[in-house]
Amino acid sequence: MSNPAFKFDHVHIISEDPQASAIWYVEMFDAMIAANTMARGAPQIFVELGGMTILIRGHRPGEDPVAARPIQQYAEFSSHNAWGTDHFGFLYQGDLEALCAELRGKGVSFPVELKKGVNGSLLCYVAAPDGVSIELMQC
Repeated sequence: MSNPAFKFDHVHIISEDPQASAIWYVEMFDAMIAANTMARGAPQIFVELGGMTILIRGHRPGEDPVAARPIQQYAEFSSHNAWGTDHFGFLYQGDLEALCAELRGKGVSFPVELKKGVNGSLLCYVAAPDGVSIELMQC
């Protein structure tokens, strides 16, 4: 059993336009903006989705963020080809094919199209704002 003293809290995204990014999660996934604050000289927006908090913040004074690398296709996998976080994922309880069609209709791009994963379940990767990749897996 893993250590029960730990509980996952949030993913923290640095965004060029935090308000637009937060709205994207609301419009694409029916997420909810739980708080819209300022911290250390930058907007900081707490977005709730699937029991998880996605904390989206803007540029802080003194920072000089660089653009994230785009996801790349390899023979049998995809990767941002950089150290650090590659993506985060959500299990989707529903018809993932229908959700993908709905998202595509809203203009969402899929760096990894819908396919069967190694365990046989459907998955895809969605290109989110700020160079973020989100894996969606049907459960």
